[in-house]
Amino acid sequence: MLRRARAAKVYKEETSTDEDSDEPSVRPVDIDEPEEWVPEVKDKSKGTRGRKTKDETAEKKPTVRRTAKPKEPKPKEPKPKEPKETKPKAARKPRAPKAPKVKEDVNKEKEEQKSDGKVERMESLQEVRVKEERLSFSMDKAFSNISTTAGDMPGEGPSSSKQLSKVKKEEPEDDFNFDEPVQKKQKTMSAPQGRPVKLKAGNSLRDDLQMNWDPIQVLAEKTGVDQWVCRNISQLLQEENTIPFMVRYRKELINHMDADAVRDVQLALEELCTVAKKSQSITQTLKKEGVLTSELERDLKNCRSADELDHVYAPYKKGSKLSKARRAKELGLESAALALLQSPQTLQLHSWIKPDTKGLSTLEEVATGVEQILADMMAKDGETLTYVRSVCDRSDVTIQSTVSKTALKEQQPKPADQKSRPKDISKFSLYCDFKCSVKRIQHHQTLAINRGENLKILSVKVTIPDWVKTDFCRWCVNVRWRPQGFARPELMKILNSAVEDSYKRLITPLLCRGYRTKLTTNAEKESVAMFVRNLRQRLLMCPIRGRVLMGVDPGYRHGCKLAVLSPTSQILHTDVVYLHGQGRNREADKLRHLMLKHSCHTVVIGNGTACRETEAFFADLIKSGFFKPLDVSYCITNEAGASIYSVSPEAVKEMPDMDPNLRSAVSIGRRVQDPLAELVKIDPKHIGIGTYQHDVSQSLLRAALDGVVQECVSFVGVDINICSETLMRHVAGLNAGRAKSIAEWRETNGPFLNREQLKLVKGLGPKSFQQCAGFVRINPETVNSYGSGGNPDSAAAEKPAAKKSRTKTTGSICNQPNPLDQTCIHPESYSIAMRFLSQIGGGLNQLGSPELRQQVESSVKSSGLEALAQSLNTSPETLQLIVDGLTQPPGFDIRQDFEQADFKRGIVSMSDLHQGMLLTGRVENTALFGAFVDIGVGRSGLIPKRFITPDKLPADQRRRSLALGPGERVEVRVLDVDLQRNRISLDLVRVLR
Repeated sequence: MLRRARAAKVYKEETSTDEDSDEPSVRPVDIDEPEEWVPEVKDKSKGTRGRKTKDETAEKKPTVRRTAKPKEPKPKEPKPKEPKETKPKAARKPRAPKAPKVKEDVNKEKEEQKSDGKVERMESLQEVRVKEERLSFSMDKAFSNISTTAGDMPGEGPSSSKQLSKVKKEEPEDDFNFDEPVQKKQKTMSAPQGRPVKLKAGNSLRDDLQMNWDPIQVLAEKTGVDQWVCRNISQLLQEENTIPFMVRYRKELINHMDADAVRDVQLALEELCTVAKKSQSITQTLKKEGVLTSELERDLKNCRSADELDHVYAPYKKGSKLSKARRAKELGLESAALALLQSPQTLQLHSWIKPDTKGLSTLEEVATGVEQILADMMAKDGETLTYVRSVCDRSDVTIQSTVSKTALKEQQPKPADQKSRPKDISKFSLYCDFKCSVKRIQHHQTLAINRGENLKILSVKVTIPDWVKTDFCRWCVNVRWRPQGFARPELMKILNSAVEDSYKRLITPLLCRGYRTKLTTNAEKESVAMFVRNLRQRLLMCPIRGRVLMGVDPGYRHGCKLAVLSPTSQILHTDVVYLHGQGRNREADKLRHLMLKHSCHTVVIGNGTACRETEAFFADLIKSGFFKPLDVSYCITNEAGASIYSVSPEAVKEMPDMDPNLRSAVSIGRRVQDPLAELVKIDPKHIGIGTYQHDVSQSLLRAALDGVVQECVSFVGVDINICSETLMRHVAGLNAGRAKSIAEWRETNGPFLNREQLKLVKGLGPKSFQQCAGFVRINPETVNSYGSGGNPDSAAAEKPAAKKSRTKTTGSICNQPNPLDQTCIHPESYSIAMRFLSQIGGGLNQLGSPELRQQVESSVKSSGLEALAQSLNTSPETLQLIVDGLTQPPGFDIRQDFEQADFKRGIVSMSDLHQGMLLTGRVENTALFGAFVDIGVGRSGLIPKRFITPDKLPADQRRRSLALGPGERVEVRVLDVDLQRNRISLDLVRVLR
């Protein structure tokens, strides 16, 4: 007994969890000593089939929870009702015979989990989070500098407010995550969170997905967002709300998250829904084939990712070989494998020998079958996979790439009759002998390696250190898969072989696939985020209004195409001039005549072929005073996508009788006059932003780019009476069909007099109106200048409604203009805006005037935003939007604070550069490895990522993963000029404001 007690103590120490660590501390134990097992310890491990022990569970919980611990939960505060969590069943049954204490332990664990869940929910009610600044367009910054506090608002209809509990505002952390992906922990600097706001209860997402895990809880874990926010976003998306609408008009429901953060949650939710649908599809397939068991169905419903589903489903796929474990199970050896774990002293392998049966004819074949079943059980056991992953996380797993055998063979000389072209290995010279830790590899390196592998130039391998296998095998034999009785040496040999086989044949490939998938997924997300960031800054470039422009599409042989545009982007003249031939003087006279005729002071040159020569031509003419008395300047703009747009159906419809080459010149000029209106006509992938666009998931890229276009168009707003149909279809709540219906209604009935008339448009229901109304503007000047007979009378306005009298009536829709329709205030808040105006003694005829602004500011300063919101029965967020809408001047454009094109009159070349020279330039494009800057020499210079350090950036840009974007003005120092390779290396000095 003394020996047994001592052994029990040793076993307890081996399997216990250290108090200061989340990892179980496993001591080395000689795997050839089966006598270490003692009956006295059996009770402790009986009920742990596939589960962690109670001590381990208690130790792990704090790391899973992502909420900051509050001061003291208020007992009177209502708790949000959580759906009852169904605890996943145990993993496969590898050990422990039946015992009455199992049920008691399970119940105990459930009670502990239940009580812990209550505390966790109370904590979530009180927690305070401040949103980490992300590189996204900030509505708070564009519209207001006043901090607001979250309140309660229903998902639909006007806003309402309750008394807010005061909370302590978190101080912003001084950390900097430049070299890391953008943090997913959502916080907000300007608006301390009040208590969580819950939407009205809708359909349960968990019931829809029918999985063993709670989708909201998993979503919160994946994104780092609070559960109540995830629940609200999920329900808002189910109700078909758009992201721009949620970000502007439902701030308190989403905890003031920006559009990028909400889009991350949306993508994660879609991934979970895809996994659930795939799980249900696989379940139905296996059920039809008659191989579905309750255990297999449970394993499928426990899967949380596509990789886990593939791992479980792989042995049952059609066309795949019957796995070794399934063949052994069909021979009936599963009970022998279970006996080896549960009662090894009773197992006699000789009794399973059947000389006439293949696979059971010898003792070796029987032992091999048992070994394969055990290996399969280990590879599918959740606790085993969790342990081996935790060990790998502590080790230095590396990824390495070398030249593939296929590429090497193609480099060898071939007979003359074979004309196959060898692969260009030189493009991947950096990765021909590359090795890096998976924790330190850069995103662009991952995408480059993947591209080389897809082209069959590179061979890629993930290497896991050998000590991981040693540690894993020791843990399996002595802890997780330890036989529950005395096992003879020959049985222990089978168990050891099964562990090694499982690790080498099943677990290692699974881990390697997991690492590759994770690296690729993270790299794709960061690449797409770079695309989104670049596209947003390109679309939000400040428009150049009130100028006559000349757009120039440069060329040699076919000449330079010209297009003179009015201040409203109307085409005044088009022509072709040949500036690089013999008749240069004659062509210069033609240019001077055109510019004097149309009073054109500004030239916009595309950056394509012959750009450098065309720029030099104009610079020489300006320097010599050729265009006097005009003070002419020029700028270079990115013409990417102009040629594709010139032959597109949209361009043909807009300019039907014009040569496609001249359409390019028109597009180049309009990109400076109104970048947003022109660039939305072009596929975002063709605008010349980002990198590795062909190496990332095309569906992910398309969804993200479409989302940012919708976000930019909606936040800027569109004048519904003059905007193009192409621009209109990108407004939140609208699509191509609804935009076409609006354009047709406008052509038939004249201009819209107010937002309410949108309800008369065919196909525009209440939900679509709710989503788009706040982003649509009705400008009185546009209505008045629409044209003769532009103002429709009541009868004309009611024509469309007469056709649709069954579904729409015009009784409540008036034809009088409403001044609030030219603001960002949503129609659902008009009544609150009117009450606020009457409260401060203002009127609608004062919108945007300095007098009204002074009245509003004094009222907010004296009473406070929260108190005013409470008196008006609304939320501070809604009142802040109303304040912004009432005080912004007529024609306010959020893009006026963004960068605009640089105009110049002189030129320099690469030969003028020297090391150490200080220059100013504008960021043209950013990649995962650095930023390209246009310094005016005809070739962009590269600032490598290592030179973009926190101390060189403004404080508000230090929290981005790459803190520069297209359009930003910077001061740089020349590090190196390589004239032979036509490359310029730069160092960032500072960002200019």
